[in-house]
Amino acid sequence: MHTLTLFYDARCGLCSRVRQWLCTQPAYVRLEFLAYDSAEAERRLPAIRHLHADQEILVMADTGEVWQGAGAWVLCLWALREYRGWSARLASPSMQLVARKVVHWISQNRIGMSRLAGFKSDAELSDAAEKEMEEPVCRLRHDLDLID
Repeated sequence: MHTLTLFYDARCGLCSRVRQWLCTQPAYVRLEFLAYDSAEAERRLPAIRHLHADQEILVMADTGEVWQGAGAWVLCLWALREYRGWSARLASPSMQLVARKVVHWISQNRIGMSRLAGFKSDAELSDAAEKEMEEPVCRLRHDLDLID
């Protein structure tokens, strides 16, 4: 396994913030991120519409294996150099149920948590950047503009 593709909700502030955090972490494997509702996501994982990726994160390895929910988060931690130990703890039989419940609760409340924390989603940031590019940043002055 050399690459993990994470299918996430780009319209969710918390999901986007976690994506940003994961991008900054040293990892054992390459991490790729795709919005779950993108054409590229459907091309790579044709069954994605039936897997309820709008409700919980999906992770696919370059080997074709797919994880969802708590298993996907444990795999994300496994991929990170500083959190592999945590992944082993959370994958242990005594912690699996706790991990499942916590991930499910966060998944169900992620939009509200995003609003409370003021997290902007990747989609919101992209829209704002596009809008900013449409508006002129500066006005060119001609020599004649200086004459009253």
